Amino acid sequence: MKILILSDSHRNLEPMIEAVTLEKPDVIFHLGDLESDAIELNKKFPNIPMHSVPGNCDLLPFGVRKILITEGGKKIFATHGHVYSVKSGLDGLINTAAAAGADVCLFGHTHIPYFAEAADMLVINPGACGSGRHPYGVLIIEDGRMVYSQRQLVPEAEDNK
Repeated sequence: MKILILSDSHRNLEPMIEAVTLEKPDVIFHLGDLESDAIELNKKFPNIPMHSVPGNCDLLPFGVRKILITEGGKKIFATHGHVYSVKSGLDGLINTAAAAGADVCLFGHTHIPYFAEAADMLVINPGACGSGRHPYGVLIIEDGRMVYSQRQLVPEAEDNK
């Protein structure tokens, strides 16, 4: 199973559309800011299951602020991260996801890609797909194993032009 992880698109739909077209995922997670972007992306790719959570810029959130969903036999906890004060540290977020029995903890909000293993789970922030090099994440779950790749649409070499 291939999972595309997007966050902080901030009304910049084109990079998300490009990532979906390039990666051809089985499932998409959008981690907020803006949740309406996730809705628009889902309209473009209605045959790909989409999970989304609202962020701090979603003044009238459509969904719940955190979800726990099983995909590929792994429990995935997803949130935007602002309610866990992730800009000040990850302990609260990690403890909440671990208490929920998550195998993977997904968050956004900081706009900075992050990957670590903590509390027997993968902790992932794909970065802000709507800006910069348009970072995003790909999580492969196969035969009970998980492999994470941090990717971007704009190669680093293009930054030097």
